[in-house]
Amino acid sequence: MFNLPPGTLWLLMINVAIFALQSLGGDNFMITYFALWPFPSVGFEPWQLLTYSFLHGNIVHLLFNMLALAMFGGDVERVWGRNRFLTYYFVCVLSAGLTQVLFTYLTGSQSETIGASGGVFGVLLAFGMMYPHRTILLIFPPIPMPAWLFVTLYGALELWFGVKGIERDVAHFAHLGGMLGGYLMIRYGRSRR
Repeated sequence: MFNLPPGTLWLLMINVAIFALQSLGGDNFMITYFALWPFPSVGFEPWQLLTYSFLHGNIVHLLFNMLALAMFGGDVERVWGRNRFLTYYFVCVLSAGLTQVLFTYLTGSQSETIGASGGVFGVLLAFGMMYPHRTILLIFPPIPMPAWLFVTLYGALELWFGVKGIERDVAHFAHLGGMLGGYLMIRYGRSRR
């Protein structure tokens, strides 16, 4: 985990640097212009479909996303290479953003969306598809399970939380949108080969 390839390392450093800027007093400005605002609200701008992924609500939000990115992104990038990995990551971010925009439009929500979770969930899906039998040990509960099962359960849990409205301040459908975009990109890549 500490010998990360360059694309994963760059994503980690950029996310941490932008969180530091947010913490130093730029939070209101950055949220106003770079968070993903619902469409068709006054605050929505097209670039927000990517920029929202570099903003985080607090240190715990940042740490969980960056820990997952470091744990799973390095292995995916080592197989695909930097350019393909970064393209994949940002396709997942974009598909998560589009899913969230659709969800907020349909529900009438006016809340902004921030966080790298859409890209991270896409990377998690890729990891589970590449290394389905690699064992993942959860922190809580401490249960070892194969990667394919972990990814499947996590996706199902996100769907359940989203449908039931559990943890309303979490963009569960954006997470699923990141996984969906990642899955479609992997399928597209396989069909071209």
